[in-house]
Amino acid sequence: MAHNILFAGFGGQGVQFAAKVTTYAGMMSGHEVSLLPSYGPEMRGGTSNCAVRIDSKMIASPIVNEPNILMALNQPSYDKFAEKAEAGGYIIYDDSLIKRSDERTDINVFPIPATKLARENGYTGLANMIALGYMAKKTGFLSLEDIKEGLKKAVPASKAALLDKNIEALDLGYNY
Repeated sequence: MAHNILFAGFGGQGVQFAAKVTTYAGMMSGHEVSLLPSYGPEMRGGTSNCAVRIDSKMIASPIVNEPNILMALNQPSYDKFAEKAEAGGYIIYDDSLIKRSDERTDINVFPIPATKLARENGYTGLANMIALGYMAKKTGFLSLEDIKEGLKKAVPASKAALLDKNIEALDLGYNY
């Protein structure tokens, strides 16, 4: 089955990094992958989203118009993309920052207070990894181990000291 994932939030929330980790995880689990980043006018603080496609077959285009998985980390992203999510798919959203504004019943919706959990557990700036761990659990299409391996590939050597905190944040989200 093809997984068309859209990660969306403000620049600085780690949307692009979560997408990169997911792309590596998909690749390392033997799938074809594509990644298409999109940035608003300013990187930090502007809107940012990234489309990731993971499939067992060759991917002809990286464009995701109707995601079957949406991870929204801020209100404007939720408001913009929730209506585009494919029926029967998943929406994972940070309910410490987002008030659900739709009434869809044809999709699996899973809130997680990712920003609040990050702050309370000493993982400031890692709400993206908490949400990614939660996404892994709720959707089940990538294992937590694959995501951890993807994380190891995505973290540059210059930031290797941050790897353990990122893994802990993934675990926190997965076990939420």
